[in-house]
Amino acid sequence: MWKAVLLLLLAAPIPCAQRGKLAPKPLFRDPVYDGATDPVLVWNRVARKWNMFYTSRRANVPNLPRASWVHGTRIGIAASADGGATWKYAGAAEIPYGKPDYTHWAPEIVDFHGIYHMYLSIVPGIFEDWNAARDIIHLTSSDLRKWKCESTLQLNSDRVIDPCVFRLPDGSWRMWYKNERAKDGLLYYADSPDLYAWTSKGNAISGVSGEGPKVFSWKGSYWLIADVWSGLAVFRSEECLHWARQPANLLQEAGTMETDRTKGDHADVVVSGGRAWLFYFAHQGGKDAEGKAPGWQRRSAIQVVELAYEDGSLTCDRNQPTHIDLKPGTK
Repeated sequence: MWKAVLLLLLAAPIPCAQRGKLAPKPLFRDPVYDGATDPVLVWNRVARKWNMFYTSRRANVPNLPRASWVHGTRIGIAASADGGATWKYAGAAEIPYGKPDYTHWAPEIVDFHGIYHMYLSIVPGIFEDWNAARDIIHLTSSDLRKWKCESTLQLNSDRVIDPCVFRLPDGSWRMWYKNERAKDGLLYYADSPDLYAWTSKGNAISGVSGEGPKVFSWKGSYWLIADVWSGLAVFRSEECLHWARQPANLLQEAGTMETDRTKGDHADVVVSGGRAWLFYFAHQGGKDAEGKAPGWQRRSAIQVVELAYEDGSLTCDRNQPTHIDLKPGTK
């Protein structure tokens, strides 16, 4: 008898209150430029809130020529006090690097031994194309607001962006990034014993063109998600070195809900309480741009969807309600 009752309990739907708060669509829009992209989340130990750092593109500024609208801004910050369901704009990160027109893109943040480490893509100015030099710099902070520059990383080329940093089982660190000069695939990696000194190792996944890599551990495996401009490619590994690609991309097809009706781009993943959430951005094109002013499709919004694990692969359904419950201090 008790076995039958247990089976019924296990099969019963989990109440929404236990699954967390319902996340809105969009999850967040930048109130300054309305061009939030490339989100990365970190738990703020002092404020006891989740912080989201993001690239802030000048999407709502009219008459900017060519690609200049993706240049010339600092990293924006949003904060959540309710486990990731509600986000409020919290200003810009104070990063004392370069000249006022320098461009800050695609941050990565690691919290280790009481110090926050940021790895940030830098473009030295405002440009009308995508061909300028780029560097990845290392910064540290105690409060996630004011940052100290530590170094410019010496990697494989003069055009490197989109760092992702993950701690390996032996305690060392690995960084994946996009090398825009590469001919053997754009995703490269470097290793470090201490988050300060980095050694370039070369190509990470041969033949793969993509950007915005994100590595995390979940369901007994390591996963790498990359933006391949047709949704997000998913790779699986047992040792964070050799990667096998799953057949289906995530978020390749446009969603059906307002503000989420284009493919998903450049994502972060937070694993918390045994569950995993994918934070991504979606341009406001397609149906979301109908009847809007010219250039509306430049605007972008941050969205979230919960990941599912099925038969060795990752899936998600952006068209279903997402309940979110990020626990304090996890990532």
